Order: sequence, then C-alpha cells, then structure tokens
Amino acid sequence: MELRVIIVDDEPLAINVLKNYVEQVKQLQLVQTFSNAIDATSFLQENEVDIIFLDINMPILDGMEFLKSLHVVPMVVITTAHEEYALKSFELEAIDYLVKPIPFPRFLKAVNRIIGLKQDTIKSGGVTNEHPSIFVKVDKKKLQKIFIDEIVVVESLKDYIRIKTTSAKYIIHRTLGSFTDELPSDKFIRIHRSYTIAIDKVEAIEGNSLEIDGIRYIIGRSYLNEAKRRILNEEPN
Repeated sequence: MELRVIIVDDEPLAINVLKNYVEQVKQLQLVQTFSNAIDATSFLQENEVDIIFLDINMPILDGMEFLKSLHVVPMVVITTAHEEYALKSFELEAIDYLVKPIPFPRFLKAVNRIIGLKQDTIKSGGVTNEHPSIFVKVDKKKLQKIFIDEIVVVESLKDYIRIKTTSAKYIIHRTLGSFTDELPSDKFIRIHRSYTIAIDKVEAIEGNSLEIDGIRYIIGRSYLNEAKRRILNEEPN
C-alpha cells in the first residue's frame, strides 16, 4: 500500500523537513509540494491524494478556509507553530496535529495512525471504520482529543483523574464515575473505586487482581464477580 502525499506550507524550511520525513517512509509517495493553498486547490481539482500535510497560517487563503473549500477532503495532518488551533483542526476532522518544529518520531506516529485507518478501510470493503473520540480539558484551557480505543486505564486522584492511553497520560479535573459513564459500557469496566480499565487491554487475571502493560491492578471486592465475568466473557449465572 502506497499513500499519495502533498505538502502545503508557505515556509520553505518546513516543506524541506516534511519532504525529508516523507521520503523516509516507504508507504508514502510525495506527489507535490505547494507554498500556498490556492495552487493546492487547483491541483486537487484534477488529482487525488491520500494525505495532506497542511500549514494553517498562509497568505490569501489559510489552511482552515482551504479545507472548508474542498468537496472531497483527504486525510489531513495539520502542521503549525501555533498550538491554539488544535481544537479547530479537530472540528474539521483532521487526523492529527503536529506542532513545529516537528520531531520525526511524532511525524511517524501520525503516519502510522493513518496507515492503520487505511488498512481498516480496505478490510471493511471501503467503508471507513468508526474511530470514536472524546475531548478532555487539560492545562485549564487546552482541549485534548483522545481516541476511545487508545484508553488503557483511568485512575481516580481525589478530585482529578489520570487517563493513561497507549501513547500518553493526561490529568483532568473530573470524577472517575462521571468519566466512566461517558465511556462505552461494552468496552470499559470499573474494577475498583480508584480504577476503570479497558477490557480488551487486560493481559492476565489472577485472584483479585489483573495485569495491564505489566502493571498489576487490584479488583475491589464488590466489583470482583462482575469484572471477572466481563473480562472472561462468561455468561451470567
């Protein structure tokens, strides 16, 4: 599988960095680069691409207006020096948001996510699988998008909770109960007054504890029977 890529950025240095990154990933084919969104718009009227690496702050037509003008929107990765545009980019359904200067590991993480989504689309016969997410407030003002299927463990910290995902950890001002209520009940279960876990992330279960990512979590006495039934996929008595 080879994904066709264009880069839209008015900074030559940023284009060169991304161009070098794209060339290091064999699944990516760089089709064209553009220093403004107007030329990119004309190109997309006659050509199909899979991924756009898109800057937001550009003259004449900025990245946001550019996306709104497209009839068919490929997968988009926002690349910008301004963190405050994160929420707007996700509202426009951007796949990821990279803050300059972009380290290669962070670039690769975004690409791997896209490759995974493309593979899911192929497996499902061309119908894109849902990838549900939730926004949480971190650092008082910042709204962070978290994909539900990446959540591993949610831990209570009195008036706060710690959300551990497959790639990061976030501390937010919420109660464990209220946050757990927003998660899909078929995929998550509360195992203790201090923990809610993703059922499919459990690696082992023994006695009154279970293991996720090599870490052991105690299952509360009042949660034990239901937790074991759900994790082991047993029929209720």
